[in-house]
Amino acid sequence: MKHFSPLLLAGGLLLALAAPAQQKKRPAAAVPKRYSIEQFMTTTRLSGRAFSPDEQQVLYSSNQTGIFNLYTVPVGGGAATPLSASTRESLYAVTYLPDGRILYRHDQGGDENFHLYLREADGAERDLTPGAKLRAEFLAWRRDNKAFYVLSNERDPKFMDVYRYAVPSLQRTLLFKNEQGFDPAAVSDDERWVALQKTATTLDSDVYLYNVASKELKAVSQHQGSVSNNPMAFDPSNRYLYATTDDGAEFSYVVRYPLSGGPRQTVEQSKWDAVYTGFSRTGQYRLTMFNEDGRTSIRLYDAISGRPVELPAPPSGNISGVSFSPSDMLLAYYVNGDRNPSDLYVYNFATRRTTRLTQTLNPAISADDLVDTKTIRYKSFDGLEIPALLYTPLGTRPGKTKLPAVVEVHGGPGGQSTPNYFPLAQYLANNGYVVLRVNNRGSSGYGKTFFAADDRKHGREPLWDCLAAKKYLASLGYVDTTRVAILGGSYGGYMTLAALTFAPQRFAAGVDIFGVSNWVRTLQSIPPYWEAQRQALYQEIGDPTTEIERLQATSPLFHAGRIERPLLVIQGANDPRVIKPESDDIVAAVKKKGGAVEYVVFEDEGHGFAKRANEQRAYESTLTFLNRYLQPAN
Repeated sequence: MKHFSPLLLAGGLLLALAAPAQQKKRPAAAVPKRYSIEQFMTTTRLSGRAFSPDEQQVLYSSNQTGIFNLYTVPVGGGAATPLSASTRESLYAVTYLPDGRILYRHDQGGDENFHLYLREADGAERDLTPGAKLRAEFLAWRRDNKAFYVLSNERDPKFMDVYRYAVPSLQRTLLFKNEQGFDPAAVSDDERWVALQKTATTLDSDVYLYNVASKELKAVSQHQGSVSNNPMAFDPSNRYLYATTDDGAEFSYVVRYPLSGGPRQTVEQSKWDAVYTGFSRTGQYRLTMFNEDGRTSIRLYDAISGRPVELPAPPSGNISGVSFSPSDMLLAYYVNGDRNPSDLYVYNFATRRTTRLTQTLNPAISADDLVDTKTIRYKSFDGLEIPALLYTPLGTRPGKTKLPAVVEVHGGPGGQSTPNYFPLAQYLANNGYVVLRVNNRGSSGYGKTFFAADDRKHGREPLWDCLAAKKYLASLGYVDTTRVAILGGSYGGYMTLAALTFAPQRFAAGVDIFGVSNWVRTLQSIPPYWEAQRQALYQEIGDPTTEIERLQATSPLFHAGRIERPLLVIQGANDPRVIKPESDDIVAAVKKKGGAVEYVVFEDEGHGFAKRANEQRAYESTLTFLNRYLQPAN
């Protein structure tokens, strides 16, 4: 598995975890009903899933009130029960304690300084990780449920230490003091070992073992050249550390390292990247995921015998977000498809019965009016095939229709657009826009050669892949290539600015959602807890201490005078990844030369949208902007 850049849009990459089932066949083609932005945003987003100790309830987060709050729902189906009523900060479910208390997390206004909180039996909130400007993350449970592990940078803002919290006392003990920039990945159940990753570049990382008793470090993934090694999980017997590696291969595969010493052993391999492997709560099952062209297949095995375990095909779409119950008798997961936002399901291994627990698509919207994506590939300027997802509005007639279009670029560098429910693309398609979501070179999921093809080439080859997308759109026969905009968030926002700056006449307009305008400043202002990945970022993009001229040459801010086409900029005031001055400055530069620019700032958001009202305003502003500059004059 390759390393994603920490610039990747908050919320990260949603991967489908089962072989894709066919969506329900839609009725004969008809003119779709047009829906308002309010109707689209009334669709509910869900996050997290954890079983109660008695396995009668599933805990999750939902934004049905406008921001994320905590809910439980019976495993057999029924009405959900709200556990919180926050109106300011989104609360994200983590897990139950054995006594029924609940762990969850939240930050402040999108600053990403998440703390871990305990919901007491009476509903009171207790901060388990108090302190200013620190970040804490839940790591894992110990298999006996008598302790769990938390990462925190409270001791040193640059590095995440590992703490053990005893249950039920919640007494805390420092287990691993991180002083060399490791990424802690797992703790063995006997607490003898902590698995660590040491990152050199986005394509080169090593696996280390830390002996808790002796405080000694041991490198276990020696290799030649650039190899990505990713520690994943210890097996229940405490004999092996499971990991992924691409040593000697184009794609990552699953291996294991004997903790007693000796050579690594290959466990399983595919023609696509292995992105995860791990064990269920009791250790009865081992689960592996492979990213297959953006749809990741799931493989479940009996951990003792190694025999495959059959899982049900999802009813419509792809399985994601898998969690086992404490007894391993139940499996909670989400199902997501092109026309279906994520819904929560529970599978019972004993009865082989699947139960749907939620209905997230706004009942006022018919899935038949939404668009199925098509995975396509087109050739770029140098003949390299570029994967992309195509959304074509229903009722389009090639040869008779000429529609406006949007080229959308994902976050990263190193992200991937996947065929799952994407409300902005569906909203635009419902309003008559063709949408092409480009996986330009440098995207994850297509092999390490493709992934590395953008290193130190930002503003050039990856951008040229997006320019080549217009040729593909022209070949469709129903796109008016004089009315094509480019849009993206985070790194995709940078690509939008780069397109309008370095190819100023290729797109009719651009929408930059918290994108980088000045690489020098962004790389100098990265959050301290990214320290472990700092040199990898410098290796891929450039070192702001020694390569200022090169970074300025690829930064749109220093060439903003070239921008000719209208620009919409959207920014969260509390964004810690791409800070607000990035957007302030590009807007000021365009205004100074008399260009057309619109600016939308959200005072209570960070790098992404945690509040539905803000996301709704951002999408509505996007459509209004595109309609103003891409629709033909009457």
